Amino acid sequence: MSTLSTQTRVIGHWIGGAHRASTSGRTAPVYNPATGAVQAEVALADQAEIDEAIAAADEGFRVWSAFSIAKRQGVLFAFRELLNARKGELAELITSEHGKVVSDAMGEILRGQEVVELATGFPHLIKGAYSENASTGVDVFSIKQPLGVVGVISPFNFPVMVPLWFAPIAIAAGNAVVLKPSEKDPSAALWLAELWAEAGLPAGVFTVLQGDKLAVDGLLHSPVVQSISFVGSTPIAQYIYETASRNGKRVQALGGAKNHMLVLPDADLDLVADQAVNAGFGAAGERCMAISVVLAVEPVADELIAKVTERIAKLRIGNGAGQDGVEPDMGPLITDVHRDKVSSYVDIAEADGATVVVDGRGFTVDGHEDGFFFGPTLLDHVPTTSRAYTEEIFGPVLSVVRVESYDEGLALINSGEFGNGTAIFTNDGGAARRFQHEVQVGMIGINVPIPVPVAYHSFGGWKKSLFGDAKAYGVHGFDFFTREKAITSRWLDPATRALGEHGGINLGFPQNT
Repeated sequence: MSTLSTQTRVIGHWIGGAHRASTSGRTAPVYNPATGAVQAEVALADQAEIDEAIAAADEGFRVWSAFSIAKRQGVLFAFRELLNARKGELAELITSEHGKVVSDAMGEILRGQEVVELATGFPHLIKGAYSENASTGVDVFSIKQPLGVVGVISPFNFPVMVPLWFAPIAIAAGNAVVLKPSEKDPSAALWLAELWAEAGLPAGVFTVLQGDKLAVDGLLHSPVVQSISFVGSTPIAQYIYETASRNGKRVQALGGAKNHMLVLPDADLDLVADQAVNAGFGAAGERCMAISVVLAVEPVADELIAKVTERIAKLRIGNGAGQDGVEPDMGPLITDVHRDKVSSYVDIAEADGATVVVDGRGFTVDGHEDGFFFGPTLLDHVPTTSRAYTEEIFGPVLSVVRVESYDEGLALINSGEFGNGTAIFTNDGGAARRFQHEVQVGMIGINVPIPVPVAYHSFGGWKKSLFGDAKAYGVHGFDFFTREKAITSRWLDPATRALGEHGGINLGFPQNT
């Protein structure tokens, strides 16, 4: 934390449909990861600002939930068109604070836009059901209604895609959203808020609350906030799940991962090498769906390592914004602290007996010597007892573990504490079908290294990769952001009523007749 400076731009909140400068006096630095320079400060909300943001959202909810379905749908379509027209501007903003290359930032936006497009079709997904004459003269039907004010807490690695996993669906269903973005890259959230306002969303329906743990706890403990959606590390996901649940809220908390790629001997090793590099080093490995372990079923390991090493040598590392119209393949990590943490895992692996085939420690980029760069790293013979194998590194470190059989590889995946994503590479359809049935993971790729489901399915893992009962987006998302009322209705026929036939007294439990 830092104190407020009059010399540095301060990124504030979005409350009540407008920018809101902070008066808390607390800020945190926002870096340009490629240069290491502080480019702004972000406000860290105090309790008064937290209360103000939630109250504004509650007021916005009361207005928005009264909008007709047709009017809500019009705002969603307008937001989609504005986002599509200006996505290039947003991609550059992401790169400036996160560091990922612009094309990768664009990919993030487009995957988030898929959920916006799903949300435009929400009338079909929030309609109820009707059963006529369920009992004699009795009809039973259901309606779905919004929860109210909902909280979204998003991570630094996807400052746009993750908010778009939740907010469009919540808003379409009639809720008001309070978004607490990462303090490491907070500006994209405000950009989205301005776009929602331009699309016609009423004030208070989309709120941005900048902050740290105090803001998170404010959402978790507020009696007004009805649900929490979170993506981040497993320890924080578990804390959010336990705290929010204890306070009676719905929770979808997506945690960390240690994703494996199982490579069978019949696989196309050129395809495997390409995809291992893409999935291991894209976004500098700062993805919960990154492949961090390659399980090579012998005898393919030596040949595969040679192919991956050859590809790593050709990667261009640099400022994600590019230079002279040329974009690099990989940018920096988010902070120097995180870079040093990633480096420490390579130290651990080496001390535990792993072979460092390609070493990214101490990597620098000419002209950006103070940037938070870490080079692509390839490890071989990584012991499965090493913390470098068991823990999520969240950086461009790809570990190779040699196994003797499909069964040994499957057992390693299933014995892990995470169950987010996994992939198998093979030309044997029977082996792939067996794998998808036997592996204990929520998202599976068959010759696909990053199996993030499309928007009309749902995203979420198993075990310590997901806390709560609801996955992100898809049908799960609409179920999460609505609650159902079941209504049992009897209207007497006028002729029956005229005869005075009202059913009489019966103290027994109602029966379906």
